[in-house]
Amino acid sequence: MAKTEAKAAEAAPKKSNAKLLIILLSVILLVVLAGGAFLLLKQSDHADEDEDVVQQEKPKKKKKEAHAPVFQALETFTVNLVPEQGDQYLQVGISVELEDVTDGEKLKVFMPKLRNQITLLLSSKKASELTSKEGKEKLAEELRETINVTLDPPPKGKKAESPVKEVLFTSFIIQ
Repeated sequence: MAKTEAKAAEAAPKKSNAKLLIILLSVILLVVLAGGAFLLLKQSDHADEDEDVVQQEKPKKKKKEAHAPVFQALETFTVNLVPEQGDQYLQVGISVELEDVTDGEKLKVFMPKLRNQITLLLSSKKASELTSKEGKEKLAEELRETINVTLDPPPKGKKAESPVKEVLFTSFIIQ
């Protein structure tokens, strides 16, 4: 009997040690899981902040890109060019890309003045200046500046607003 009591006494501490070990491992596991959950929540908070920042930036971009481009076709211009080899003529169709629809209305209001400015500019050119791609691009830029200054003259010492973003040639004939 003494042997059985000794075995029972040894088994009891082993069981309590095993229970203590299981409880200790369970606590450690819970701490690790809680720490992992905390990190995940912290990362999701940062992700939410990043999404908020991205969402705040997106509307700004959407405001710029919210509307489709606005194009306005001008009447065809036919002018005499500066003579180099006899009489030469330029017939050009022009469309302009505008910043806003309201600029299209302003363009219609100023059309007589615009036609005059554009005709003066076109008739001051030589055919040799306009035959190359670079010459046409330079003319488009000069037309854009002329139209912008006519539509919205700049205050003294300041740069003009740009209602016209780009001038496009729809036809270009030199004879």
